[in-house]
Amino acid sequence: MIERPLYKSIWDRLSGDKHMIFLSGPRQSGKTTLGRMIAEGYSNNLYFNWDVPRNKSRLVNDPFFFEELPRKDDSPPLVLLDEIHKYRQWKNYLKGVYDTFHESFLFLVMGSGRMDIYQRGGDSLAGRYFQFRLWPFTLAELAERRASFDEFFRDPLAVITEGSDKLETIWRRLEQFSGFPEPYLAAKPTAFRRWSDSYSGTLLREDVRDLTGVRLVDDMEILYSLLPSKIGSPLSVNSLSEDLHVAYNTVKNWISVLERFYMLFSIPTWTPRIVRGIRKETKAYLYNYALIDDPAARFENMVALELLRAVSNWNDIGYGSFSLHFVRDREKREVDFLIADGRRPRLLIETKLSDGKASAGLLRFQKQLKVPAVQLVGEGNEFRLLTNEDQKLLIAPAWQWLARLP
Repeated sequence: MIERPLYKSIWDRLSGDKHMIFLSGPRQSGKTTLGRMIAEGYSNNLYFNWDVPRNKSRLVNDPFFFEELPRKDDSPPLVLLDEIHKYRQWKNYLKGVYDTFHESFLFLVMGSGRMDIYQRGGDSLAGRYFQFRLWPFTLAELAERRASFDEFFRDPLAVITEGSDKLETIWRRLEQFSGFPEPYLAAKPTAFRRWSDSYSGTLLREDVRDLTGVRLVDDMEILYSLLPSKIGSPLSVNSLSEDLHVAYNTVKNWISVLERFYMLFSIPTWTPRIVRGIRKETKAYLYNYALIDDPAARFENMVALELLRAVSNWNDIGYGSFSLHFVRDREKREVDFLIADGRRPRLLIETKLSDGKASAGLLRFQKQLKVPAVQLVGEGNEFRLLTNEDQKLLIAPAWQWLARLP
């Protein structure tokens, strides 16, 4: 079992200010395991899983069943509520739980889908919780070489060269088996294929069907199988609808569902201060990027998930309003990623599997945005620091730079 101090530290920060915390993230990313690790720090704790039939009846018959928890001391108990969002009345239930017990209990609410807490009527959970997300393993987490948030942005072009071979070994293992704990720890191609087939099938045929009412699961499976070949290019819903022979809005809805259940994520374009910038395009990426055959597309997807993890954690902790974008103009010049804080661009990142020459698009957009820039490559053990007018540009192996991400 791999300890996950990165996320335990986020819990420590958030739970000190709010007694109900939502933990969401992809299925099988380790939420239950993390929850149990957190619970080990509390002498009084109780684990509840809605998927266990006897637990369902227990809650229905006695909504505040956790009051009967036998206590070892007088410290506030931690109650872990797993998959509670599958309960039809879960939002009103949690509102009542929080309003009644938030001063005497701590609650960790875990779910594998995006727990959309904005009600379309009735009571709201707004103001009653903090949220953070657990991602599959990333290089920055496994390498345990992360800079602090302030250190990183003081010198965003720094790299880690000591132990570079070890960092690359972790990167290559992620590349082959993904960052999901089960296949990553097994580290066997056959185990990855078995797990991957079971994972997507279970998600689509159980969670998605049961919680969304989508009935054309076979067609949605076909859609998901088409996505690995679309990574790295702006996503065309029109093209997908033609391939599947279904309506545009149907495909758009299915993509939204896949995002909700953490099977894919998308990033939009960034247009402020971009001359002739393209608007309203998105690029999609997979959490299970090891499905992608094309090495360059897989490399880009891996970097995308590393950046998404960082941006998400920064927002969950409260460092800012960070977002991840790509940059593209009407002449199809592009940079793969831009990290922004609110309306302020902070950092440009380009991926080139084997090209150590600075990308023309990266040079051009860096001049427009006046921010530091990084070009990550998928080979080698050396880095270069270049000058682009009054800005600096780093070209480095991905593992040497990504390992510092806070």
